Amino acid sequence: QVQLRESGGGLVQPGGSLRLSCVASGSIFSTYTLDWYRQAPGKQRELVAAFTSGGSTNYADSVKGRFTISRDNAKNTVYLQMNSLKPEDTAVYYCRYSVPYYAHWGQGTQVTVSS
Repeated sequence: QVQLRESGGGLVQPGGSLRLSCVASGSIFSTYTLDWYRQAPGKQRELVAAFTSGGSTNYADSVKGRFTISRDNAKNTVYLQMNSLKPEDTAVYYCRYSVPYYAHWGQGTQVTVSS
């Protein structure tokens, strides 16, 4: 069983920053991916940031230049640095652990961008 613990969400004013963290623990494989999704009210869950199989990064167009995904393999942790936040970034942010034929989601952390 894989456990994912997300943290770092909260309320921030437009233009502010937050850093999300996701720690994987339990029965994790030696090779896996951890990436970030989000779901706003009334909308489908969407990919925000991920690592490609080649080790580079991939971002949703709406967050390019503002968000940065990074990871610490020794700590089984992935981060999402979010800068220049906008009200439309308000959503529940989810971490996803995946290996071939299996994926597991975290419980999500709420990010609210509002003045």
